[in-house]
Amino acid sequence: MKLSNRLKIGIIGVVVTIIALYFIASQLNIELFLEAWATAKYLYVAPAIFFLFIGIVTRAFRWRVLLDNKLPLLHTFHIMNVAYLVNGVLPLRIGEVARVYLVSRTESAIPIPTTTGTIIVERLLDLLAVVVMVLLALMLGPVPAQIRLASGISAIAAIVGFVILVILASRREWALKLFSGVLKRIPILNRYTVLEEWFGQFLTGLVPITQPGALFSAFSWTAISWLLSTLSGYVLMFAFFDSASVAASLLFIAAVAFAIALPAVPGNIGTYEASILLALNTMGYVQPNTTIAFAVMVHAVNIFVQVILGIIGFIQEGISLGQLSQGVRQMQQNSTETG
Repeated sequence: MKLSNRLKIGIIGVVVTIIALYFIASQLNIELFLEAWATAKYLYVAPAIFFLFIGIVTRAFRWRVLLDNKLPLLHTFHIMNVAYLVNGVLPLRIGEVARVYLVSRTESAIPIPTTTGTIIVERLLDLLAVVVMVLLALMLGPVPAQIRLASGISAIAAIVGFVILVILASRREWALKLFSGVLKRIPILNRYTVLEEWFGQFLTGLVPITQPGALFSAFSWTAISWLLSTLSGYVLMFAFFDSASVAASLLFIAAVAFAIALPAVPGNIGTYEASILLALNTMGYVQPNTTIAFAVMVHAVNIFVQVILGIIGFIQEGISLGQLSQGVRQMQQNSTETG
């Protein structure tokens, strides 16, 4: 029997998670791990949560800019938080699909491809920000050559991808003709006449990045949001370590960003903590039990914020997880039937 792609990715995720958990367990001493929790300074947890919350608010401002201000800020904020919660519960970044669906059911009636375009721009902006964070960490602290190479490749990929999107959005007619020509040369795709319409709507979602004011605003909100995430991590380091490091904070936040993109079990259990352990080991934090306890705390704080804001988002949007799942499936089915 052939395995579906989703099942294959699920199996890969379980394997990756097991490897990460084994790596953590190989360095774990339960007694020292519990001692790290017993001696932690929990006073720093509250400000870390505060900075994390404000960072999410700034992300809502950014997404609203990319949506060309067509969606009210509170709607944007709640929909985004629902997506973050769904991403934490389900694998394969299903939350992004849920975000597209939730926008499609608002009174703004933003087309699905347009919303998808804004999310792609978001991901590229985040990738650029993470690469910059790694480069700053390189300047401020010792980082292995492998990380330097990975950050360089990621930087090139993000910049090339972003430039391509800017070109497509700024030369709309040329992009549409190019896309139409490609479709004609691929018979299996040429049957789906709706694809050209979808591509046009997708380009509409990229329009803000061709406008200097909107682009500057998107870059600014991206920088502020990642600065706040780094500040949250920096403050939280004081709960478990005698001193904190800006370079270490930059690197472990960037490492987590890459880790959550890997296939893993829901919640990225294991891969999340392993990425922090590796990053901090690289920066000279060589007490594994304290570092593991810190990594668990970072993950717990993020999950706590996502769950609280996600539940509020579900309530404010007037939808349950079951209704959301059904709506996403219906949206995907309609897209297939239309094609």
